[in-house]
Amino acid sequence: MNITRTPSADGTVILTFDRAGSAANIFDRATLEELDAHFTALENESGLRGLILASAKPKIFIAGADLNTLAQHADDSAALGEIVDLGHRVFTRLGRLPIPSVAAIHGACLGGGLELALACDWRVASTDKATKLGLPETQLGILPAWGGSTRLPKLIGLPQALGLILTGRQIAGAQALKLGVVDEVAHAEYLPDAARRLVARGKRRAARPSWLSRAPLSALVARRARRETLAKTGGHYPAPLRAIEVCMRAVGGPLEHGFALEKAAFLELVRSPECRNLVAVFFLQDRAKKLPSDPGISPMAVKRVAVIGAGTMGAGIAQWVSARGYPVRLKDVNPEALARGLHAIEQVYADAVKRRVFTLPEATAGLDRIVPIHTDVPLTGVDLVIEAAIEKLELKQQVFRELEARVGPDTILATNTSALSIDAIAAELARPERVVGLHFFNPVHRMQLVEIVRGPRTSARALDTALQFAKAIGKLPVIAKDSPGFLVNRILLPYLVEAVGLFSEGVPAAAVDRLMLDFGMPMGPLRLCDEVGIDVAQDVAKDLGRRLPDGVPINDTLEKMIAHSWLGRKSGRGFYVHPGRGGREAPNPETRFLQRARERRTPTAAAQLDRMVLIMINEAARVLDERVVDAPEDVDFGMIMGTGWAPFRGGPLRHADTLGAAEIVRRLDGLARDVAPHFAPCDRMRKMARDGRGFYSEPGTKPDAGSSSRRDDIPPGNGSAVLQPGSLARTEAPDDSGRAAPIEHAHPRSP
Repeated sequence: MNITRTPSADGTVILTFDRAGSAANIFDRATLEELDAHFTALENESGLRGLILASAKPKIFIAGADLNTLAQHADDSAALGEIVDLGHRVFTRLGRLPIPSVAAIHGACLGGGLELALACDWRVASTDKATKLGLPETQLGILPAWGGSTRLPKLIGLPQALGLILTGRQIAGAQALKLGVVDEVAHAEYLPDAARRLVARGKRRAARPSWLSRAPLSALVARRARRETLAKTGGHYPAPLRAIEVCMRAVGGPLEHGFALEKAAFLELVRSPECRNLVAVFFLQDRAKKLPSDPGISPMAVKRVAVIGAGTMGAGIAQWVSARGYPVRLKDVNPEALARGLHAIEQVYADAVKRRVFTLPEATAGLDRIVPIHTDVPLTGVDLVIEAAIEKLELKQQVFRELEARVGPDTILATNTSALSIDAIAAELARPERVVGLHFFNPVHRMQLVEIVRGPRTSARALDTALQFAKAIGKLPVIAKDSPGFLVNRILLPYLVEAVGLFSEGVPAAAVDRLMLDFGMPMGPLRLCDEVGIDVAQDVAKDLGRRLPDGVPINDTLEKMIAHSWLGRKSGRGFYVHPGRGGREAPNPETRFLQRARERRTPTAAAQLDRMVLIMINEAARVLDERVVDAPEDVDFGMIMGTGWAPFRGGPLRHADTLGAAEIVRRLDGLARDVAPHFAPCDRMRKMARDGRGFYSEPGTKPDAGSSSRRDDIPPGNGSAVLQPGSLARTEAPDDSGRAAPIEHAHPRSP
């Protein structure tokens, strides 16, 4: 039983959702049928004054529909159509009960949960931070199809409704009240009383659409929404465009007309490759949240944290960790650097207050949890130390030698390196087994991914402590072995090098970047180099090119740019001119001398795209062969969350399965013959082409949400250099300053 019915002495009935064996309430067929049975009982009972819908979960009202049902029946339109019809029928029955109904919302009220609430006469939401309302369906490649696309525009007007539906944005109770989504807000303890007051108002009259929702003005609103959506998504995501059409056509007509439009659009979208891939990404996110500990291992309970280094990464890590309630010691030997780091932290908190992520007292409390230190002090009371010093191997080795002498015997030592060998960093320690990689992406308050890197001597306890800590602070982890570039930078670097190669062959920087933006990347590769820093990109390219057995050959383009002090955004010039705030960026005309005329003709746009995309797929296949990670799910998840790799394509390996291994091998062989030998397909690609198989066994196979990505047989790595692509091509959490929030993937954005 998922719903309990409790009568009150005043004639009010409370239906309480409490899904057995689950932390969340969700809608599946059984729950809808159970709810329908309750409505039958209510219709046949006399003397009732009202109905209140509530939840017994501490942080969830109803989180939406069961996506496993969607994945299992993706090819069965009849079955999915029946579920859509059932939701429409049950929710309509709720709205037509002879007694007033109230949704008492505490916790996440998303998707089908909000659609249920919209079918009620009244809605009251708690003021608790856990309460968020939203319709995130377009983020999964579908649209609200249990009445949300019809009822919400009728309730709050077409422009405001589209603002929520097209973005999947989640709003707090106060904002929901301002928009008219709810009728009252109340502190959680007073929520039942507020619901009863709304019951006393009686049945609600049907909402009248605002003047902006009436034709022909609704058509104008829809055209503007369509134009803005296309500009944001590049047309890669069909769901928002269909949602605009459905909402516009439904807002002025009867409910049944809107429901028919919703159903038809839903059944069309659910069969699209974009929906299948976005749902797969959701399962990858869920998989990361549930990565298990090794059996028999008890990770350390982290209560106090120290961060070494107050630069961009150290300050970002300290801010995020403090925002999640942990006391943090932020240490830097340079008092000026420490002051700059604290200022950056204050700015992140101040921005979060402006966006109402935190109240001012909450932000102040977060800042107060950070203790800055610049002298050598004992760290024996710290459970986890995160080193975020400059990316130089000798410096990090020195930092860890000093740390080992000052921390307690059980303290876990983590490094934020993005490329240096964990084993090399720990080589001179008496207890190297407690060193683990904990690689955050920049900016920390926006990037979801954390690479957890296990060196050959890293203990299971250290690894599990890092894993559980990453999940506790709201990050999504991927576990990789200690190897050059780990996962994300290993695959990203060949792509960037190839983009620079195309530029040097005469393809304009803007054309290279536009090609990848049109492919679905959130930022072009040459703009990415400018944001990372030309000098940093060159160091990483040279380092990984030296350390990898199949390194991509690099040319001297970046070296020449460095010689001219064109370092990208930080110097004002790189592949682009960066005039600063208020100025308009444009390609740097002085770089033309770096482009040489080719003896053969300039490659076609399709060939250029293949050179950048297929080289990533080929490198990702090598990553699997070398057991850097265990599964293709890890590769796709890491690239989507760490670089913004087009989510609607499902990640590089799911995209590879769409193309087919044989086709990829054919194209790579052509590039190896016509362009350069380093395009030659790796052994794994050739074997898959011969066997007619894909990375997921068969193209379109749903990732296994229960598989793990940990290995014990990890050989050592070594080396230097770092790249932080995450600040540029990012997939963000909607709440980006340390507050717990449901995770979503974002649409790609252009520079």
